[in-house]
Amino acid sequence: MYGQSTHITLLQRLSEGQDVNAWQEFYDRYGEVISGFARRRNLQPADCEDVAQDVLLALSKTMPGFRYDPSKGKFRSYLKTVTLHAIFKRKMQRQGEVDWPQIEEATRAASADEGIEEAWEAEWRQYHLRQAMRTVAAEFNSADRQAFQRYAVEGRDVQETAAALEMSVDQVYQAKSRIMRRLSALIEQQIQDEG
Repeated sequence: MYGQSTHITLLQRLSEGQDVNAWQEFYDRYGEVISGFARRRNLQPADCEDVAQDVLLALSKTMPGFRYDPSKGKFRSYLKTVTLHAIFKRKMQRQGEVDWPQIEEATRAASADEGIEEAWEAEWRQYHLRQAMRTVAAEFNSADRQAFQRYAVEGRDVQETAAALEMSVDQVYQAKSRIMRRLSALIEQQIQDEG
């Protein structure tokens, strides 16, 4: 997990407008979410990266002076709207025309679409899991990580996993249990940090 600052602290740094490192940290945290969501909306890989850059550009214009107020909604909902806007803009550019009122209307309609909300939430869950797995990779030994990957992620038989890794069945169970507990704690902390 990125330990430099919490989500709210990062937003405060962005709102000050002069912190280049804050923008890099924002991209490191959320670039994959934005690009992944664009892929779910059937954009080509190059377009997905362009969408991520378009979102950063749009945010760089709106973030100076921004004050996060959780009572008005979650920042990630705002980020979804900005991302949808960038996706519709990119799709229209591919078609050779950009109609701003049509982009705005498509963004509003998509923001209310439950399927799009589910796709955004799925990408967000993947984001939290990726962040937590990076921490797990640093905290657990290779044998435990391999046991977890084979048994818990890939669904291989516990005895097959134990034999392949020269571990006992009990060690495989313990590795899975320890890593699952740690993942749960990390993801819970990330969600709390979001505000």
